[in-house]
Amino acid sequence: MDTKDFSYSLPDSLIAQTPIAQRDMSRLMLLNKKTGEVGHDIFKNIVNHISTGDCLVLNDTKVIPARVFGVKKDTGAIVEFLLLNRIEKDIWEVI
Repeated sequence: MDTKDFSYSLPDSLIAQTPIAQRDMSRLMLLNKKTGEVGHDIFKNIVNHISTGDCLVLNDTKVIPARVFGVKKDTGAIVEFLLLNRIEKDIWEVI
């Protein structure tokens, strides 16, 4: 597996900062596995797109405000890292 396969451009404007007021009106991306065609709808219409035997994958992950910027004391270089997972009180997994 090549991690480059997972690299893509995602504009900040497409990342939700707060949940939508009416959750069933959230955007729904559809993939036709036979043709590879991508379509879009809203979540309340999901029953129109699934059939017996289909696999429905739900992502219930949550985003935390975890982007941290700083400056190295010795060089003045700007650094950025993302907090991924809290390991202990003051210890985080980061990238």
